[in-house]
Amino acid sequence: MKSDQADLGSFGYAQQLLRAMGGFSNFAISFSIISILTGAVTLYGYGLEMGGPLEMSVGWPLATLGTLTVAASMAELCSAFPTAGGTYHWAAALGGPAAGWFVSIFSIVGMIAAQVGINYSCAQFLLPFTGVAASNANLGIAFGLILLTQGAINHWGVRLVAILNDFSVTVHVAGVLILVGVLFWMAPKQPVGFLFEAVNSNGQHHYWWAFLLGLLQAQWTYTGFDGSAALSEETADPRRHAPWGIVLSVAVSGVTGYLLLMAITLAIHTIPEALHTVDAQGNAVPAVIAIMQQGVGAKAGNAMAALAALAMWFCGLSGITSSSRSIFALARDGGLPWKRLAAVDRVHKTPAAAIWTVVGISLVAIVASNKIPLITSVSTVALYVSYGLPVLFGLLARPGWTSEAVWTLGRCGRGLNMVAVTFAGLICIVLVMPPNEPAGYLLMGILAVAFVGYQRMKRTYKGPAWAKNLGSRIS
Repeated sequence: MKSDQADLGSFGYAQQLLRAMGGFSNFAISFSIISILTGAVTLYGYGLEMGGPLEMSVGWPLATLGTLTVAASMAELCSAFPTAGGTYHWAAALGGPAAGWFVSIFSIVGMIAAQVGINYSCAQFLLPFTGVAASNANLGIAFGLILLTQGAINHWGVRLVAILNDFSVTVHVAGVLILVGVLFWMAPKQPVGFLFEAVNSNGQHHYWWAFLLGLLQAQWTYTGFDGSAALSEETADPRRHAPWGIVLSVAVSGVTGYLLLMAITLAIHTIPEALHTVDAQGNAVPAVIAIMQQGVGAKAGNAMAALAALAMWFCGLSGITSSSRSIFALARDGGLPWKRLAAVDRVHKTPAAAIWTVVGISLVAIVASNKIPLITSVSTVALYVSYGLPVLFGLLARPGWTSEAVWTLGRCGRGLNMVAVTFAGLICIVLVMPPNEPAGYLLMGILAVAFVGYQRMKRTYKGPAWAKNLGSRIS
Protein backbone atom coordinates (compact mmCIF):
# COMPACT_ATOMS: atom_id res chain seq x y z
CA MET A 1 0.00 0.00 0.00
CA LYS A 2 1.30 3.45 -0.92
CA SER A 3 2.09 5.88 1.88
CA ASP A 4 -0.09 8.98 2.20
CA GLN A 5 2.83 11.08 0.99
CA ALA A 6 3.32 8.88 -2.08
CA ASP A 7 -0.41 8.91 -2.77
CA LEU A 8 -0.39 12.70 -2.73
CA GLY A 9 2.70 12.62 -4.96
CA SER A 10 0.71 10.71 -7.57
CA PHE A 11 -1.37 13.89 -7.96
CA GLY A 12 1.83 15.86 -8.52
CA TYR A 13 1.91 17.61 -5.13
CA ALA A 14 4.64 17.50 -2.51
CA GLN A 15 3.68 17.05 1.14
CA GLN A 16 3.88 20.69 2.28
CA LEU A 17 1.18 20.78 4.95
CA LEU A 18 1.65 18.91 8.23
CA ARG A 19 -0.20 15.55 8.11
CA ALA A 20 -1.13 15.29 11.78
CA MET A 21 -4.87 14.52 11.88
CA GLY A 22 -6.42 11.16 12.62
CA GLY A 23 -9.88 9.99 11.64
CA PHE A 24 -11.62 11.47 14.68
CA SER A 25 -9.97 14.86 14.22
CA ASN A 26 -11.01 14.86 10.57
CA PHE A 27 -14.61 14.15 11.59
CA ALA A 28 -14.34 16.85 14.26
CA ILE A 29 -13.46 19.56 11.74
CA SER A 30 -16.68 19.06 9.75
CA PHE A 31 -18.79 18.47 12.86
CA SER A 32 -17.47 21.73 14.32
CA ILE A 33 -18.20 23.69 11.13
CA ILE A 34 -21.75 22.28 10.94
CA SER A 35 -22.07 23.21 14.62
CA ILE A 36 -25.68 22.56 15.58
CA LEU A 37 -25.22 25.07 18.40
CA THR A 38 -24.52 27.69 15.72
CA GLY A 39 -26.76 27.18 12.70
CA ALA A 40 -29.82 25.66 14.34
CA VAL A 41 -29.67 28.25 17.14
CA THR A 42 -28.73 31.38 15.17
CA LEU A 43 -31.57 31.05 12.67
CA TYR A 44 -34.06 29.49 15.07
CA GLY A 45 -36.14 32.70 15.13
CA TYR A 46 -36.17 32.85 11.32
CA GLY A 47 -37.34 29.23 11.06
CA LEU A 48 -39.94 29.72 13.79
CA GLU A 49 -41.29 32.88 12.13
CA MET A 50 -41.58 31.18 8.74
CA GLY A 51 -42.92 27.74 9.61
CA GLY A 52 -43.63 27.66 13.34
CA PRO A 53 -43.02 24.53 15.42
CA LEU A 54 -43.65 22.28 12.40
CA GLU A 55 -40.52 23.77 10.82
CA MET A 56 -38.51 22.19 13.63
CA SER A 57 -40.28 18.85 13.96
CA VAL A 58 -40.59 18.07 10.23
CA GLY A 59 -38.30 20.50 8.39
CA TRP A 60 -35.13 19.41 10.21
CA PRO A 61 -35.51 15.66 9.40
CA LEU A 62 -36.32 16.44 5.75
CA ALA A 63 -33.22 18.63 5.44
CA THR A 64 -31.11 15.98 7.21
CA LEU A 65 -32.12 13.20 4.81
CA GLY A 66 -31.55 15.38 1.75
CA THR A 67 -28.17 16.55 3.01
CA LEU A 68 -27.07 12.98 3.72
CA THR A 69 -27.44 12.16 0.01
CA VAL A 70 -25.22 15.15 -0.84
CA ALA A 71 -22.69 14.20 1.85
CA ALA A 72 -22.51 10.56 0.72
CA SER A 73 -22.00 11.60 -2.90
CA MET A 74 -19.24 14.01 -1.89
CA ALA A 75 -17.63 11.39 0.32
CA GLU A 76 -17.15 9.06 -2.64
CA LEU A 77 -15.56 11.88 -4.65
CA CYS A 78 -13.31 12.70 -1.71
CA SER A 79 -12.11 9.09 -1.53
CA ALA A 80 -11.19 9.19 -5.23
CA PHE A 81 -9.46 12.60 -5.03
CA PRO A 82 -8.12 13.15 -1.46
CA THR A 83 -6.51 16.58 -1.91
CA ALA A 84 -6.76 19.94 -0.15
CA GLY A 85 -8.66 21.26 -3.18
CA GLY A 86 -11.78 19.32 -2.22
CA THR A 87 -14.76 20.39 -4.35
CA TYR A 88 -12.48 22.47 -6.60
CA HIS A 89 -10.36 19.50 -7.59
CA TRP A 90 -13.35 17.21 -8.06
CA ALA A 91 -14.99 19.69 -10.43
CA ALA A 92 -11.73 20.39 -12.29
CA ALA A 93 -11.02 16.69 -12.76
CA LEU A 94 -14.50 15.75 -13.97
CA GLY A 95 -15.81 18.98 -15.50
CA GLY A 96 -12.68 20.77 -16.70
CA PRO A 97 -10.45 23.62 -15.44
CA ALA A 98 -13.08 26.36 -15.84
CA ALA A 99 -15.66 24.35 -13.89
CA GLY A 100 -13.13 23.77 -11.13
CA TRP A 101 -12.22 27.45 -10.93
CA PHE A 102 -15.82 28.66 -10.63
CA VAL A 103 -16.69 25.95 -8.10
CA SER A 104 -13.68 27.03 -6.05
CA ILE A 105 -14.78 30.67 -6.09
CA PHE A 106 -18.29 29.76 -4.95
CA SER A 107 -16.82 27.57 -2.20
CA ILE A 108 -14.55 30.35 -0.96
CA VAL A 109 -17.35 32.96 -1.10
CA GLY A 110 -19.71 30.60 0.71
CA MET A 111 -17.33 29.77 3.53
CA ILE A 112 -16.28 33.38 4.10
CA ALA A 113 -19.93 34.52 4.12
CA ALA A 114 -20.65 31.76 6.61
CA GLN A 115 -17.67 33.01 8.61
CA VAL A 116 -19.27 36.40 9.01
CA GLY A 117 -22.61 34.94 10.14
CA ILE A 118 -20.98 32.49 12.56
CA ASN A 119 -18.78 35.00 14.35
CA TYR A 120 -21.43 37.72 14.44
CA SER A 121 -23.78 35.20 16.07
CA CYS A 122 -21.02 34.24 18.50
CA ALA A 123 -20.75 37.89 19.54
CA GLN A 124 -24.56 38.12 19.90
CA PHE A 125 -24.67 35.15 22.25
CA LEU A 126 -21.55 36.12 24.22
CA LEU A 127 -22.45 39.71 25.14
CA PRO A 128 -25.53 38.89 27.30
CA PHE A 129 -23.33 36.63 29.46
CA THR A 130 -20.80 39.43 30.00
CA GLY A 131 -23.48 42.03 30.72
CA VAL A 132 -22.36 44.24 27.81
CA ALA A 133 -25.09 45.92 25.75
CA ALA A 134 -25.56 44.35 22.32
CA SER A 135 -25.09 47.61 20.42
CA ASN A 136 -23.70 47.58 16.88
CA ALA A 137 -20.39 49.01 18.10
CA ASN A 138 -19.96 46.39 20.83
CA LEU A 139 -20.94 43.61 18.47
CA GLY A 140 -18.36 44.84 15.96
CA ILE A 141 -15.58 44.91 18.56
CA ALA A 142 -16.47 41.43 19.82
CA PHE A 143 -16.63 40.15 16.25
CA GLY A 144 -13.13 41.45 15.52
CA LEU A 145 -11.59 39.99 18.67
CA ILE A 146 -13.21 36.61 18.05
CA LEU A 147 -11.95 36.51 14.48
CA LEU A 148 -8.39 37.53 15.39
CA THR A 149 -8.04 34.77 17.99
CA GLN A 150 -9.27 32.20 15.45
CA GLY A 151 -6.80 33.44 12.83
CA ALA A 152 -3.86 33.31 15.25
CA ILE A 153 -4.62 29.75 16.35
CA ASN A 154 -4.98 28.59 12.75
CA HIS A 155 -1.61 30.16 11.98
CA TRP A 156 0.08 28.45 14.93
CA GLY A 157 -0.59 24.99 13.57
CA VAL A 158 -2.91 22.19 12.56
CA ARG A 159 -2.03 20.14 15.65
CA LEU A 160 -3.49 22.83 17.90
CA VAL A 161 -6.52 23.17 15.62
CA ALA A 162 -7.00 19.39 15.75
CA ILE A 163 -6.80 19.34 19.55
CA LEU A 164 -9.29 22.18 19.86
CA ASN A 165 -11.66 20.58 17.36
CA ASP A 166 -11.51 17.26 19.22
CA PHE A 167 -12.51 19.23 22.32
CA SER A 168 -15.15 21.00 20.25
CA VAL A 169 -16.96 17.69 19.71
CA THR A 170 -17.17 17.34 23.50
CA VAL A 171 -18.43 20.91 23.85
CA HIS A 172 -21.10 20.39 21.21
CA VAL A 173 -22.36 17.01 22.45
CA ALA A 174 -22.14 17.95 26.14
CA GLY A 175 -23.62 21.37 25.38
CA VAL A 176 -26.62 19.83 23.67
CA LEU A 177 -27.15 17.37 26.52
CA ILE A 178 -26.90 20.17 29.12
CA LEU A 179 -29.27 22.46 27.22
CA VAL A 180 -31.75 19.66 26.58
CA GLY A 181 -31.56 18.46 30.20
CA VAL A 182 -31.97 21.93 31.72
CA LEU A 183 -34.86 22.87 29.43
CA PHE A 184 -36.71 19.58 29.99
CA TRP A 185 -36.09 19.68 33.74
CA MET A 186 -36.59 23.36 34.59
CA ALA A 187 -38.60 25.05 31.85
CA PRO A 188 -42.40 24.86 31.57
CA LYS A 189 -43.23 22.73 28.55
CA GLN A 190 -45.79 22.86 25.78
CA PRO A 191 -47.82 19.70 25.00
CA VAL A 192 -46.29 17.43 22.34
CA GLY A 193 -49.02 18.45 19.91
CA PHE A 194 -47.49 21.95 19.85
CA LEU A 195 -44.61 20.54 17.77
CA PHE A 196 -46.93 20.05 14.82
CA GLU A 197 -48.53 23.50 14.75
CA ALA A 198 -48.16 25.04 11.28
CA VAL A 199 -47.83 28.75 12.00
CA ASN A 200 -46.50 31.50 9.75
CA SER A 201 -46.04 34.54 12.00
CA ASN A 202 -45.20 37.20 9.41
CA GLY A 203 -48.29 36.53 7.28
CA GLN A 204 -46.47 37.46 4.07
CA HIS A 205 -46.53 34.05 2.40
CA HIS A 206 -48.73 31.02 1.91
CA TYR A 207 -47.80 28.60 4.69
CA TRP A 208 -46.14 25.87 2.65
CA TRP A 209 -44.02 28.36 0.75
CA ALA A 210 -43.00 29.96 4.04
CA PHE A 211 -42.15 26.48 5.32
CA LEU A 212 -39.78 25.93 2.38
CA LEU A 213 -38.17 29.33 2.96
CA GLY A 214 -37.71 28.39 6.61
CA LEU A 215 -35.52 25.45 5.57
CA LEU A 216 -32.71 28.02 5.45
CA GLN A 217 -32.34 27.40 9.17
CA ALA A 218 -31.47 23.74 8.67
CA GLN A 219 -29.56 24.12 5.42
CA TRP A 220 -27.26 26.85 6.74
CA THR A 221 -26.50 24.51 9.61
CA TYR A 222 -25.70 21.75 7.13
CA THR A 223 -22.85 23.58 5.42
CA GLY A 224 -19.11 23.18 5.81
CA PHE A 225 -19.03 19.39 6.01
CA ASP A 226 -16.63 19.46 3.06
CA GLY A 227 -14.07 20.60 5.63
CA SER A 228 -13.06 16.96 6.01
CA ALA A 229 -12.14 16.92 2.32
CA ALA A 230 -10.29 20.25 2.54
CA LEU A 231 -8.10 18.76 5.29
CA SER A 232 -7.32 15.58 3.30
CA GLU A 233 -3.64 16.47 2.89
CA GLU A 234 -3.37 16.87 6.67
CA THR A 235 -5.18 13.60 7.52
CA ALA A 236 -3.75 10.10 7.82
CA ASP A 237 -5.28 7.57 5.37
CA PRO A 238 -7.55 10.25 3.85
CA ARG A 239 -9.17 7.95 1.29
CA ARG A 240 -10.98 6.26 4.20
CA HIS A 241 -11.01 8.76 7.04
CA ALA A 242 -12.08 11.91 5.17
CA PRO A 243 -15.20 10.34 3.55
CA TRP A 244 -16.36 9.01 6.92
CA GLY A 245 -15.72 12.46 8.40
CA ILE A 246 -18.07 14.01 5.83
CA VAL A 247 -20.93 11.53 6.30
CA LEU A 248 -20.73 11.05 10.06
CA SER A 249 -20.58 14.80 10.72
CA VAL A 250 -23.98 15.20 9.03
CA ALA A 251 -25.50 12.07 10.61
CA VAL A 252 -24.42 12.88 14.18
CA SER A 253 -25.46 16.52 13.77
CA GLY A 254 -28.86 15.39 12.53
CA VAL A 255 -29.60 13.34 15.65
CA THR A 256 -28.19 15.72 18.26
CA GLY A 257 -29.65 18.76 16.49
CA TYR A 258 -33.12 17.26 16.52
CA LEU A 259 -32.95 16.67 20.28
CA LEU A 260 -31.89 20.28 20.78
CA LEU A 261 -34.65 21.71 18.59
CA MET A 262 -37.34 19.65 20.29
CA ALA A 263 -36.23 20.82 23.75
CA ILE A 264 -36.12 24.49 22.69
CA THR A 265 -39.48 24.35 20.89
CA LEU A 266 -41.30 22.67 23.76
CA ALA A 267 -39.92 25.37 26.10
CA ILE A 268 -41.54 28.23 24.16
CA HIS A 269 -43.96 30.32 26.28
CA THR A 270 -45.65 31.85 23.26
CA ILE A 271 -44.38 32.32 19.73
CA PRO A 272 -44.76 36.16 19.83
CA GLU A 273 -42.71 36.30 23.05
CA ALA A 274 -39.98 34.19 21.46
CA LEU A 275 -39.83 36.35 18.34
CA HIS A 276 -40.23 39.87 19.71
CA THR A 277 -38.38 40.13 23.05
CA VAL A 278 -36.05 43.13 23.53
CA ASP A 279 -33.45 43.86 26.21
CA ALA A 280 -33.31 46.87 28.58
CA GLN A 281 -31.62 48.98 25.90
CA GLY A 282 -34.27 48.11 23.32
CA ASN A 283 -32.05 45.73 21.31
CA ALA A 284 -33.75 42.65 19.85
CA VAL A 285 -32.97 39.45 21.76
CA PRO A 286 -32.31 36.35 19.59
CA ALA A 287 -35.23 33.92 19.85
CA VAL A 288 -33.28 31.10 21.52
CA ILE A 289 -31.86 33.41 24.19
CA ALA A 290 -35.35 34.77 24.85
CA ILE A 291 -36.79 31.25 25.17
CA MET A 292 -34.04 30.19 27.57
CA GLN A 293 -34.31 33.35 29.67
CA GLN A 294 -38.09 32.99 29.91
CA GLY A 295 -37.89 29.26 30.60
CA VAL A 296 -35.09 28.99 33.17
CA GLY A 297 -34.43 32.58 34.26
CA ALA A 298 -32.12 35.32 32.99
CA LYS A 299 -28.91 34.10 34.67
CA ALA A 300 -29.28 30.47 33.64
CA GLY A 301 -30.43 31.51 30.18
CA ASN A 302 -27.41 33.76 29.69
CA ALA A 303 -25.07 31.00 30.93
CA MET A 304 -26.50 28.60 28.36
CA ALA A 305 -26.14 31.31 25.71
CA ALA A 306 -22.45 31.56 26.64
CA LEU A 307 -22.12 27.79 26.17
CA ALA A 308 -23.61 28.17 22.70
CA ALA A 309 -21.19 31.04 22.03
CA LEU A 310 -18.25 28.76 22.87
CA ALA A 311 -19.50 26.23 20.32
CA MET A 312 -19.85 29.03 17.77
CA TRP A 313 -16.25 30.07 18.40
CA PHE A 314 -15.10 26.55 17.59
CA CYS A 315 -17.28 26.62 14.49
CA GLY A 316 -15.62 29.83 13.33
CA LEU A 317 -12.16 28.41 14.06
CA SER A 318 -12.89 25.40 11.81
CA GLY A 319 -14.43 27.61 9.15
CA ILE A 320 -11.17 29.55 8.78
CA THR A 321 -9.25 26.27 8.56
CA SER A 322 -11.43 24.96 5.74
CA SER A 323 -11.78 28.15 3.69
CA SER A 324 -8.04 28.92 3.88
CA ARG A 325 -7.26 25.48 2.40
CA SER A 326 -9.60 26.21 -0.52
CA ILE A 327 -7.73 29.45 -1.22
CA PHE A 328 -4.37 27.68 -0.81
CA ALA A 329 -5.32 24.90 -3.25
CA LEU A 330 -6.54 27.26 -5.97
CA ALA A 331 -3.51 29.54 -5.60
CA ARG A 332 -1.15 26.52 -5.69
CA ASP A 333 -2.51 25.63 -9.14
CA GLY A 334 -2.09 29.20 -10.37
CA GLY A 335 -5.79 30.02 -10.17
CA LEU A 336 -5.37 33.27 -8.22
CA PRO A 337 -3.28 36.30 -9.20
CA TRP A 338 -1.47 36.41 -5.87
CA LYS A 339 0.95 33.47 -5.70
CA ARG A 340 1.74 34.39 -2.10
CA LEU A 341 -1.61 32.80 -1.14
CA ALA A 342 -0.03 29.40 -1.83
CA ALA A 343 2.84 30.04 0.60
CA VAL A 344 3.27 27.74 3.61
CA ASP A 345 4.73 29.01 6.88
CA ARG A 346 8.11 27.28 7.30
CA VAL A 347 7.78 26.94 11.06
CA HIS A 348 4.12 26.06 11.54
CA LYS A 349 3.49 24.32 8.17
CA THR A 350 0.23 26.22 7.69
CA PRO A 351 -0.98 28.34 4.72
CA ALA A 352 -0.53 31.56 6.69
CA ALA A 353 -1.22 34.02 3.86
CA ALA A 354 -4.48 32.26 3.00
CA ILE A 355 -5.52 32.20 6.67
CA TRP A 356 -5.04 35.93 7.18
CA THR A 357 -6.72 36.68 3.85
CA VAL A 358 -9.85 34.96 5.15
CA VAL A 359 -9.61 36.96 8.38
CA GLY A 360 -9.15 40.23 6.51
CA ILE A 361 -12.08 39.69 4.14
CA SER A 362 -14.30 38.68 7.05
CA LEU A 363 -13.40 41.85 8.94
CA VAL A 364 -14.29 43.96 5.91
CA ALA A 365 -17.60 42.12 5.58
CA ILE A 366 -18.65 43.11 9.13
CA VAL A 367 -20.41 46.11 7.54
CA ALA A 368 -23.16 43.78 6.26
CA SER A 369 -22.96 41.15 8.99
CA ASN A 370 -26.03 42.36 10.90
CA LYS A 371 -28.20 41.15 8.00
CA ILE A 372 -28.04 37.54 9.11
CA PRO A 373 -30.71 36.07 6.76
CA LEU A 374 -28.99 37.66 3.74
CA ILE A 375 -25.51 36.51 4.78
CA THR A 376 -26.70 33.00 5.53
CA SER A 377 -28.66 32.76 2.28
CA VAL A 378 -25.58 33.80 0.28
CA SER A 379 -23.33 31.33 2.08
CA THR A 380 -25.80 28.45 1.83
CA VAL A 381 -26.54 28.88 -1.87
CA ALA A 382 -22.89 29.46 -2.79
CA LEU A 383 -21.82 26.35 -0.90
CA TYR A 384 -24.56 24.14 -2.32
CA VAL A 385 -23.57 25.27 -5.83
CA SER A 386 -20.03 24.15 -4.99
CA TYR A 387 -21.41 20.85 -3.66
CA GLY A 388 -23.95 20.09 -6.36
CA LEU A 389 -21.82 20.76 -9.46
CA PRO A 390 -19.01 18.28 -8.65
CA VAL A 391 -21.63 15.64 -7.81
CA LEU A 392 -23.32 16.34 -11.17
CA PHE A 393 -20.01 16.03 -13.01
CA GLY A 394 -19.29 12.82 -11.11
CA LEU A 395 -22.70 11.42 -12.03
CA LEU A 396 -22.13 12.15 -15.73
CA ALA A 397 -18.64 10.60 -15.64
CA ARG A 398 -19.59 7.41 -13.78
CA PRO A 399 -18.28 4.76 -13.47
CA GLY A 400 -14.70 5.51 -14.62
CA TRP A 401 -13.44 7.66 -11.77
CA THR A 402 -15.04 5.49 -9.08
CA SER A 403 -12.24 2.92 -9.52
CA GLU A 404 -10.04 5.41 -7.64
CA ALA A 405 -12.36 5.47 -4.60
CA VAL A 406 -11.80 3.24 -1.57
CA TRP A 407 -14.98 4.52 0.14
CA THR A 408 -17.66 3.83 -2.49
CA LEU A 409 -21.45 3.91 -2.86
CA GLY A 410 -21.44 0.86 -5.14
CA ARG A 411 -24.66 0.19 -7.03
CA CYS A 412 -26.48 2.92 -5.09
CA GLY A 413 -24.12 5.60 -6.38
CA ARG A 414 -25.97 6.71 -9.49
CA GLY A 415 -29.35 6.94 -7.72
CA LEU A 416 -27.96 8.79 -4.70
CA ASN A 417 -26.09 11.20 -6.98
CA MET A 418 -29.32 12.02 -8.82
CA VAL A 419 -31.20 12.68 -5.58
CA ALA A 420 -28.30 14.78 -4.27
CA VAL A 421 -28.12 16.97 -7.39
CA THR A 422 -31.90 17.48 -7.37
CA PHE A 423 -31.92 18.35 -3.67
CA ALA A 424 -28.99 20.79 -3.96
CA GLY A 425 -30.63 22.48 -6.96
CA LEU A 426 -33.96 22.83 -5.14
CA ILE A 427 -32.27 24.39 -2.11
CA CYS A 428 -30.39 26.88 -4.30
CA ILE A 429 -33.62 27.95 -6.04
CA VAL A 430 -35.76 28.24 -2.90
CA LEU A 431 -33.21 30.25 -0.93
CA VAL A 432 -33.00 33.09 -3.45
CA MET A 433 -36.77 33.52 -3.67
CA PRO A 434 -38.51 36.48 -1.92
CA PRO A 435 -37.76 37.66 0.72
CA ASN A 436 -34.22 36.40 0.06
CA GLU A 437 -33.96 37.67 -3.53
CA PRO A 438 -31.16 40.12 -2.50
CA ALA A 439 -29.02 37.01 -1.96
CA GLY A 440 -29.72 36.01 -5.56
CA TYR A 441 -28.78 39.45 -6.86
CA LEU A 442 -25.57 39.44 -4.80
CA LEU A 443 -24.63 35.98 -6.06
CA MET A 444 -25.27 37.08 -9.66
CA GLY A 445 -22.96 40.03 -9.03
CA ILE A 446 -20.31 37.71 -7.60
CA LEU A 447 -20.67 35.46 -10.66
CA ALA A 448 -20.22 38.45 -12.98
CA VAL A 449 -17.06 39.55 -11.15
CA ALA A 450 -15.80 35.98 -11.17
CA PHE A 451 -16.39 35.76 -14.93
CA VAL A 452 -14.29 38.87 -15.49
CA GLY A 453 -11.63 37.50 -13.16
CA TYR A 454 -11.51 34.20 -15.00
CA GLN A 455 -10.99 35.93 -18.34
CA ARG A 456 -7.83 37.36 -16.85
CA MET A 457 -6.68 34.17 -15.15
CA LYS A 458 -7.35 31.69 -17.96
CA ARG A 459 -4.23 32.87 -19.81
CA THR A 460 -2.07 31.35 -17.10
CA TYR A 461 -4.41 29.02 -15.19
CA LYS A 462 -4.80 25.59 -16.78
CA GLY A 463 -6.27 23.70 -13.84
CA PRO A 464 -4.54 21.08 -11.71
CA ALA A 465 -1.89 19.34 -13.80
CA TRP A 466 -2.86 15.87 -12.58
CA ALA A 467 -6.42 16.27 -13.84
CA LYS A 468 -5.15 16.31 -17.44
CA ASN A 469 -3.84 12.79 -16.93
CA LEU A 470 -6.98 11.52 -15.22
CA GLY A 471 -7.86 9.25 -18.12
CA SER A 472 -4.63 7.32 -17.78
CA ARG A 473 -5.06 7.16 -13.99
CA ILE A 474 -8.45 5.46 -14.15
CA SER A 475 -8.05 3.38 -17.30
